[in-house]
Amino acid sequence: MAVRYLRLHGYTVKERNWRSGHAEIDIIATNLSNIAFVEVKTRTYTKETLLNAPPPGNAVKSEKQRLTRRAAKDYLWQHPTKKQPRMDVIEVWLVRDDVTDKAKVAKINHIKAAY
Repeated sequence: MAVRYLRLHGYTVKERNWRSGHAEIDIIATNLSNIAFVEVKTRTYTKETLLNAPPPGNAVKSEKQRLTRRAAKDYLWQHPTKKQPRMDVIEVWLVRDDVTDKAKVAKINHIKAAY
């Protein structure tokens, strides 16, 4: 879902699940001026809990940010670019009526330069 969202918004996806040591970057994508290192956070809710749900991006804690930054530096060392690097988060809210229903996308939020 996040890859499709980025492509629809003018990004070219370069990598998915790119690893460097113990760190993983969910998506590496570029647009005309940026290279975005994207962490995707998805949460599933019921219709009743969706309204008061915390943003999925709250789960990107300082340790994850540190690991992602280090992996991004490794990627840039291996793949030099003149594009401006950026650390993004894509939040995906899924909702289902009950536990037996298939979850549907309720909302996608792209936080550019999240950290």
